[in-house]
Amino acid sequence: MLEKLQQYSTAFGNIVFPNGCFMCDRNLIKGEGVICTYCKISLPKTHFQIIEENAVIKHLWGKANIVAATAFLHFIKGSGVQEAIHQLKYKGKKQVGVVLGEWFGYDLIQSEPYASADFLVPVPLHSARFHSRGYNQSEMIANGMSKAMNIPVEKSLLQRGVETQTQTRKHRYERFENMKDVFLHNDDEKFHNKKYLIIDDVLTTGSTIAACAEVLNLLPGAKVMVATLAFANK
Repeated sequence: MLEKLQQYSTAFGNIVFPNGCFMCDRNLIKGEGVICTYCKISLPKTHFQIIEENAVIKHLWGKANIVAATAFLHFIKGSGVQEAIHQLKYKGKKQVGVVLGEWFGYDLIQSEPYASADFLVPVPLHSARFHSRGYNQSEMIANGMSKAMNIPVEKSLLQRGVETQTQTRKHRYERFENMKDVFLHNDDEKFHNKKYLIIDDVLTTGSTIAACAEVLNLLPGAKVMVATLAFANK
């Protein structure tokens, strides 16, 4: 009888709360969003925002003029973080980016210089890829961060003028070559003498971030910072 009640309870739970956690696939319970409480408290946070010379900024040294850089999570192959980002980028689960971005933002709003950024600048997708996916995953992350930090997301500041091939299977040098002359910037005077926080999903070689930073640094008085959802230290 008890076994039957458990089966009915599970079945009822699947009807009322049909979605599983996007990190571990456990059934979500009332009050949870797209990620369960266990995964939330187990997130492999880097805490790089409180370390000036952290692994991310060191990774970008010599590649672009960036005054500060951080990442929210360590990217570990086969982990819940990898699964969540996979769901965000390839399975249409854009709310994953918004939720993780919001949690990231609550951490960053307590740390300078990130808290004083004037604009959050998501790394743009080419229009063809945007229409194929239906959204920009970096913009979803930025939207969540904006909610927590009360800093506007500026989508018009950077445009991707060239559609590049996927970076996934490219070697380090090929990734940098693939990103040359890809991005364009908006030179409106309202963007002069500002602090820009570039937002992306995963930092690997840093080629995409470096290309964005190079373009933003063409703006007068620019100060460029970086915040990625995850850092894959290869």
